[in-house]
Amino acid sequence: MPVPQMEDWRAIAAGFQERWDFPNCVGAIDGKHVVIQAPANSGSLYFNYKCTYSLVLLAVVDAEYLFRVVDVGGFGRSSDSGSLRNSAFGESLRDGSLQLPPDTVIPGAERRGLLPHVFVGDEAFPLLDNLLRPFPGCHLTRERRLFNYRLSRARLVVECAFGILSSQWRMLRCVIITSPEGSSHIQFECMPGILVTDVLVSE
Repeated sequence: MPVPQMEDWRAIAAGFQERWDFPNCVGAIDGKHVVIQAPANSGSLYFNYKCTYSLVLLAVVDAEYLFRVVDVGGFGRSSDSGSLRNSAFGESLRDGSLQLPPDTVIPGAERRGLLPHVFVGDEAFPLLDNLLRPFPGCHLTRERRLFNYRLSRARLVVECAFGILSSQWRMLRCVIITSPEGSSHIQFECMPGILVTDVLVSE
């Protein structure tokens, strides 16, 4: 299955604009911890903040709850930011090889000039040219609170997609008793049932 190309990203952005009223958005990104049996002699590599052993499933979802890019196999101890940094998708995002559409002017915000196409994530992700996260803090201006609301509403599609995935493949709610490699392959096999367009397996 091909990696989304520029026209695919344009179509995804149009979907987010139409359904979630968030312009120039080419995907919502998040990580899910898939619980596994503690691998032998692995130390704390797979031990996560929930005090379980897991692999991280990092995914980008479009406005229709479809998985577009998936990275399987990140160590459980990694944060979402670390999983992104160590993934093939994160590397492509940093080096500009994702073929995202060129910067465009957002209707109604012409004064801001050309703005990039972006992915949206939660506070666990870093702020990058092509990755937005909410404004931090509690005492925010009205404009920032509205921005956070719109971003969170667009980002929720990835949370819902993980819920759909776990409902369809209930094994992802249990401890997977196999090696990390076997667990990665199980997650990989679950993906085609929900129209994944690209799957990347971390080393």
